[in-house]
Amino acid sequence: MARYAKEHKQVTRQRIIERAGRRFKQDGLDGSGISTLMSDAGLTNGAFYAHFTSKDDLVSHVVAQELRTQVERYGTLRPGREGLEDFVREYLSPAHRDNPGLGCPSAALLDEVGRCEDATKQAYTDGARAILNEIAVRLTPEDPQSARGEALGLYTLLVGTMQLSRALSDPKFSDEVLERGIENALTFLH
Repeated sequence: MARYAKEHKQVTRQRIIERAGRRFKQDGLDGSGISTLMSDAGLTNGAFYAHFTSKDDLVSHVVAQELRTQVERYGTLRPGREGLEDFVREYLSPAHRDNPGLGCPSAALLDEVGRCEDATKQAYTDGARAILNEIAVRLTPEDPQSARGEALGLYTLLVGTMQLSRALSDPKFSDEVLERGIENALTFLH
């Protein structure tokens, strides 16, 4: 049997994590079985345990990676509050609402993360802290700690607004929720 180089194993593991992230955000943690996740990655079920000890192990790695990716996204924004305004408008957009598999892990998975094992909750906690720090630095660069409460308020408003807009069956009502969410979020920035 051929042995793969360590780099190949890492690339394969990363591919599983990335594809699982999309699937989890689209279908939920419980709505995504190992066979589907591995098929998405172009692999057989048997390969799963060469990379992860359990589905819970995969979930914690996916949550950590998804939040790291979101934190990295802040680095591509314009500096300061202007960049946050761009982010708010993009985050609370119909495109984000309609494509959960490509969007924020918090808006897609938060209710399920609360029922996960400690490792996943810790990965989420670490990621949420990093996101709050990014927001706080943009709100008050000279003293980010003083903006922590505002950052927390903005973050929770964004996530909650997105979750509510996705839960509504009435498209006009859902759009209204997003529009009002933007107006409310911008009060944190002005």
